[in-house]
Amino acid sequence: MNEQTAIKFTPKDFATDQEVRWCPGCGDYAILKGVQKALADIGTAPENVVFVSGIGCAARFPYYVETYGFHTIHGRAPAFATGIKLAKPELDVWIVSGDGDSLSIGGNHLMHVLRRDVDVNYLLFNNEIYGLTKGQASPTSRMGTRSPSTPAGSVDAPLSPCVTALGVGARFVARGIDRGQKELPGILQRAHAHKGASFVEILQNCIVYNDGIFDSVTDKSVAEFSQIHVQHGEPLLFGPENRMGLHLNAKAMRLEVVELGEGGTTIDDIIVHDETNKMLAQMLAGMERPDFPVAVGVLYNNPAEMTYEAAVTRQNETMAHQARIKTMDELLRSGSTWTV
Repeated sequence: MNEQTAIKFTPKDFATDQEVRWCPGCGDYAILKGVQKALADIGTAPENVVFVSGIGCAARFPYYVETYGFHTIHGRAPAFATGIKLAKPELDVWIVSGDGDSLSIGGNHLMHVLRRDVDVNYLLFNNEIYGLTKGQASPTSRMGTRSPSTPAGSVDAPLSPCVTALGVGARFVARGIDRGQKELPGILQRAHAHKGASFVEILQNCIVYNDGIFDSVTDKSVAEFSQIHVQHGEPLLFGPENRMGLHLNAKAMRLEVVELGEGGTTIDDIIVHDETNKMLAQMLAGMERPDFPVAVGVLYNNPAEMTYEAAVTRQNETMAHQARIKTMDELLRSGSTWTV
């Protein structure tokens, strides 16, 4: 439980009286459930939590969480969240955004909130489509996707959210699945515990405009082969009875799928997950079906010594001390700061 409170919360404490209005069967319902459970387990009092969103289906989130919230403008949620964290560093700040909101008009803001390492938790709901505006192709849509904006099939190479986050300097990167209720709350708790910007991609089904796009990963009939749940310090195993694993081909510097017992392969040939290893995280983030399982869990976690807002606060205190000004009122009344 969080030290801020001695009260034990339940998921219901983070549910509002608002009617949840997503399409029936939308993966966002499952994510909302997972977030509310994570918030209860984290234990921060609702009045010390803020959710910030942009535009899109995911942006409804602040209405459904019994905390403070801001429904802002397209792609700019990270800018608002940065301001909130600078003004009130003690708050838990969460950003909720979709793949279009985050990686198209909001790509610039996503990049800077991650590279600056602002202590916020960024949740990207990835359904590989624009849902709110009727199903156009998004930056994560696969090549060949037919949509109102790409009737002949998309020719754009898609972005991988986790690979992108690692590339711009994120120090915590994880992936979850909307229906993965056993794993998702724990991943969110890990993101919250990280000091600095945490980034979590959540694979989310859009039942109307992109239904079943992740079936090759999430369907129960294939999940054993199509998902690998990574844990720090544990060998990267998957498949029935964990008979499959990932081997690092050191000569080619690439991961390979191997089967224990085949060709003399033993557990010693399986690479052990090290979430502080950025190169390994990049390889795990880039794995795709059908050649590899999709990595789920914390891919990278390597916090910096100081977060952005802590550095800004220290700098402000230093400048104020040097100027011998203790308050904003003293600064405003201190006279001219330059000579014409």
